[in-house]
Amino acid sequence: MPSDPAKMMLGNRDNEKQLEEINKKYHFDKPLIKQYLFYINDLSPLSIHNFSDAVSYPNSFCLYSDSKTSFLIKLPYLRTSFYQKNVLVTKLISTSFFNTIILSFLAISLALLFAIPLGVLCAKYKDTFLDKFISSVSILGMSLPSFLIAIIFAYFFAYHLAWLTGLNITGSLYEINDLGERKLQLKNIILPSLTLGIRPMAVIINLVRNSLIDELSSNYVLLARSKGFSYLYVIIVHALRNSLTSVVTTASGWFAGMLSGAVFVEYIFGWNGLGKLLVDALVNVDFPLVMGVILVISTCFIIINILVDLIYIWLDPRVKIV
Repeated sequence: MPSDPAKMMLGNRDNEKQLEEINKKYHFDKPLIKQYLFYINDLSPLSIHNFSDAVSYPNSFCLYSDSKTSFLIKLPYLRTSFYQKNVLVTKLISTSFFNTIILSFLAISLALLFAIPLGVLCAKYKDTFLDKFISSVSILGMSLPSFLIAIIFAYFFAYHLAWLTGLNITGSLYEINDLGERKLQLKNIILPSLTLGIRPMAVIINLVRNSLIDELSSNYVLLARSKGFSYLYVIIVHALRNSLTSVVTTASGWFAGMLSGAVFVEYIFGWNGLGKLLVDALVNVDFPLVMGVILVISTCFIIINILVDLIYIWLDPRVKIV
């Protein structure tokens, strides 16, 4: 951590005058509180800058300017990378963000696709061999960390069984061939998405099972059964929807967590997403890139939580926005 950003940016070409100029340009010579305020000013859509510095902000519009000060409206400015000189942090994040969203969305979709039916089966056949077997396997899935599952999957399906599966140990959504052309490689997303989906699937199976068992003891279920509806119909049409509230909470939390928790999985499989970008930034002590990735992940957490609150209204009519 205790690195000199100015020396990192200049590399072997640093001298005292250049170091002074870099420290002055990026405010490294100021106290930490002032550096923080300058960073907040860069993030703010409405910001105040010196007249000479205002022209260096991309995607900005000047509201007012005089000989000393400029008032700008702009997109949040995350500065430039220390390691990849003169490259905007927003550009680096934008190239990786889509890959992480695709990977996380597919992983949570696979988890829900398998977990909900398996949870329903466990609740319908409570305390039978099928229920105990699925519950035991799901507990095993919860206990295994993602990076260990990634190594196991890569070893078996992409190394020993590569002749059968045709999968690669490493690879991203797009790969560049010898001619410099980008080629879509959908097969590279199979192992990372399965690896990320196992743990949330295991958790959701148990949630669906326990919530559904509680719902099936409710009075409205007994009323529906007394009207002649089949047990499976009552589960799917009536009880399942009321038991999905906790599932939505868990799934949204896992989806948001995948944006940051996919670090090891992306790094092991060579998937060019936010997780791998964050690891590379930490290894290279690239502070602006680390801060940018963390801010993007935090923003996604907030947005997802807001969307979940809106989904609650659809799932449970008793929930009202005050």
